[in-house]
Amino acid sequence: MLKNRTFVKKTRKGGVVKVVQEHYLRDDVWCGVIGCPSCQSSDAILQPNCINVQSNLCSNSHFIIPDTNVVCKQIDILEESCIKHAIFLQTVLQEVKHLSASTYKRIRDAIANPEKKFYVFSNEHHRETYIERNKDESPNDRNDRAIRVAAQWYQKHLQDNHFQTDVVLLTNDIENKEKAKRENITVYTMYEYVLSLIDSPELMDKLSGGDMDDDQDGLTKKNQIVFTEYLPLSKIQNAIKAGRLIQGTFQSSRDNYMEGHVRVYGEERDIFIKGLESINRAIQDDVVAVELLPKEEWTKPSGLVCKDVDDHENENVETVGLENANNEEKPEAYVADSVPSGKVVGIIKRNWRPYCGILLPNPNPNATRFLFRAADRRIPRIRILTRQSRNLFGQRIIVSVDAWQRNRRYPEGHFVRRLGPIGDKETESEVLLIEHNVPYQQFSQAVLNDLPTLPWEITDIDIKQREDLRHLTICSIDPPGCTDIDDALHLKLLENGNYEVGVHIADVSHFIKPGTAIDTEAANRGTTVYLAEKRIDMVPELLSSNLCSLRSKVDRFAFSCIWELTPNADIIASRFTKSIIKSQAAFTYAEAQMIIDDKQRNDDIAINLRSLNMLAKALNKRRLDKGALSLASPEIRFQVDSETHDPLELVKKELRETNSLVEEFMLLANITVAERIYEIFPQCALLRRHPSPPPSNFDILLKSAAVKSMELQVDSAKMLSTSLAEANLEDNPYFNTLLRILVTRCMMQAIYFCSGTLAYQDYCHYGLATPIYTHFTSPIRRYSDIIVHRLLAISIGADRTYPDLMKKDKMQEICNHLNFRHKMAQYAQRSSVSLYAQLFFRNRVTKEEGYILFVRKNAIQVLIPKYGIESNIFLKAADGTELPFTYDEQNLCLSYQNVSLQVFDRVVVEIAVEHDDMQGSKLRLQLLEPQITGCQLSLANLSGPPVKRAKRF
Repeated sequence: MLKNRTFVKKTRKGGVVKVVQEHYLRDDVWCGVIGCPSCQSSDAILQPNCINVQSNLCSNSHFIIPDTNVVCKQIDILEESCIKHAIFLQTVLQEVKHLSASTYKRIRDAIANPEKKFYVFSNEHHRETYIERNKDESPNDRNDRAIRVAAQWYQKHLQDNHFQTDVVLLTNDIENKEKAKRENITVYTMYEYVLSLIDSPELMDKLSGGDMDDDQDGLTKKNQIVFTEYLPLSKIQNAIKAGRLIQGTFQSSRDNYMEGHVRVYGEERDIFIKGLESINRAIQDDVVAVELLPKEEWTKPSGLVCKDVDDHENENVETVGLENANNEEKPEAYVADSVPSGKVVGIIKRNWRPYCGILLPNPNPNATRFLFRAADRRIPRIRILTRQSRNLFGQRIIVSVDAWQRNRRYPEGHFVRRLGPIGDKETESEVLLIEHNVPYQQFSQAVLNDLPTLPWEITDIDIKQREDLRHLTICSIDPPGCTDIDDALHLKLLENGNYEVGVHIADVSHFIKPGTAIDTEAANRGTTVYLAEKRIDMVPELLSSNLCSLRSKVDRFAFSCIWELTPNADIIASRFTKSIIKSQAAFTYAEAQMIIDDKQRNDDIAINLRSLNMLAKALNKRRLDKGALSLASPEIRFQVDSETHDPLELVKKELRETNSLVEEFMLLANITVAERIYEIFPQCALLRRHPSPPPSNFDILLKSAAVKSMELQVDSAKMLSTSLAEANLEDNPYFNTLLRILVTRCMMQAIYFCSGTLAYQDYCHYGLATPIYTHFTSPIRRYSDIIVHRLLAISIGADRTYPDLMKKDKMQEICNHLNFRHKMAQYAQRSSVSLYAQLFFRNRVTKEEGYILFVRKNAIQVLIPKYGIESNIFLKAADGTELPFTYDEQNLCLSYQNVSLQVFDRVVVEIAVEHDDMQGSKLRLQLLEPQITGCQLSLANLSGPPVKRAKRF
């Protein structure tokens, strides 16, 4: 049966067009019930007369039909293993997909799980369940009616086919529930249904609410903060168009929860938000509408570092922080260095996610409502209801936010699941992966099915389609223990005195074809994540560590970039080819360096490595002359026990000439490939740019350098590079490194982008001083490189294109996703290093040299170069009270009695781990030198297991 659906649509130019859609209705849309005599379904999964859960409301076996609101709000419960035999209507899934892409993916994943017995019923294409929208009926009311009609059809269908199984509609919409009752549909709210489940009382904790009543658990007080009501979305949109409001993304301060800023796309400076009332319930990453304050009300960051409120955890948890909030610093009178300031007046989009953290104790022993503290300091406390608090104390748990009412100090949420004990290595590792949105689950069977079968061999057809380079002396240079070898190099002296140099990259795109399950998974993961003790692969190990890895003495597929270079490293010619290679050796950086330095060794590999090193130095000099920056960041790695994975030793990364050798040729390959794909695909090339930092980013750098009478030029990368090269202090050999670390903090994030979305002058990479750049050299661990390989292969006629590759909007979507994944991977790696540093110092107290990197009003931020540790030190008296230091903002100095602490000063600190049975362990630094009268001197007596002292310099 064919129906026509007609509607009008407004175009981008303001016109109106009439759209007619054909809508087919069928009789062969089956119910999905096993053994149904009326249906001829071969994929029926619903088992009649099967009671999966015992319910006080439903004594018979039953199928549940959740409406849209239930799916969106109660997805955590629907994912529970005890919830089975559910029918998801097409109407509901379409609405969920429109409202929340993440929830839609989660419910689709649950439907795909055969153990759940979830069935999708296409009610919009069934002749008896499809309905037209009535005149003056809203789309939402029409969809609610469609859900009720489908529920009625199922009830009648099961009765007509003599099944003793009920159908239960689940809805939290009161009006929809009343209408369903009048139509004789069995209907309950999600709360009523979950409450009725006899064997699953723990599900009550997972109910998503938002309407918690006042209680007697000590979580509600009269002196609550009342936030300003949000403007309606329609007014916000009109005000943004008129320029009265500004749209941006809220970023909470890591140092001070009462401050934050709104990042406005395309604008140089952010909008500063000060005070909880001005933040107005915005949470990290929310898209908000901001009203810019009059210039005379502008203010600036306070410079205060807020400590954790551990000292108050046994007090009334709803009022923790209220005291501080009510006594916020009053806005200062406008001064020259004030920054654009504003207040949040509305929420455009909430970007809430599940949060890891801990449950805080409530002084009421019979309490059921508690505060949850997230691991991310930027997230406010969350009020939850739980009846299993005794089992959750001392555990890492996950909580989701449901709502934040304007008369509540904290948002309301619900318990999702328990991860494990606080301080447990596996638990804490899982927390950091979840917190940084790193996909870490095992690869699905569908992904594994896309892998080649073993034994894998190169065929005669492969040899005909590729250039055979197995005769060349090719080798790889990587960190110790590396198994995912992406790249290898070769050099050959030509008769004319020039060199042929080749960079050979693993041909991962040969094994990962567009549109396959393995391609979809790699695109979603975006990058391999390297943690202190393990790595989370982007592709299965069969590819990452075997078939794609350019291991020595085995034949492998590669994508080769080959140049003819003069002895001065000038490029005469370049070409690209799909190849077969056989690496002669796989060296570590140290091994390759030893070969270069060993003058007694003069075999082909040694001679080639020395020539490559000579060319790399020439390439490096040319880059630096153009203004490329040589920055610094403290990098460390751990030697980990092979069985327990406990850290045995902490080693600072050592840089050798061979590190630079590999880096220079990888950079050259990336630049050469970028030029090629942009030439062939000017509208859809995947490139990488590093925007120039706005001048305001350098404020703290210039201020810090001025303290030591250093004047840095930051008008261009070249001027900055030259200034850094000349910035040295005789009495502080680490000063130049500290400056370069500060410069790194001033930089913008390097990002992927589609060439067709920006003008060519915006393509530049500031840090590398190159007008165009991309990523080509690491396809085993970066999905961006796989896309670049596909573009390059098409450009040389080695592969065919596909539609999404040529669409710049699709390419930009991929770039946005990869930018997010790469940023989260970096954060996860840093968190992993911090976790293992804490484990390393767990049973020892160490005395170390450090340098002051930042000076705050009430703390100093100290860097320990040997361990790459960076932490705030709050200067306390022996009784725990803060010492009355005088803060000199101009000279970045804290003074007390005859002691001054200034940026870049050398200090000696004690490193130890502070233990707390409820909160877990924290790495703490305590100042030892310079000595301050009355200052708390040692952490050695902190509660916890015995410590081993080690004096290290």
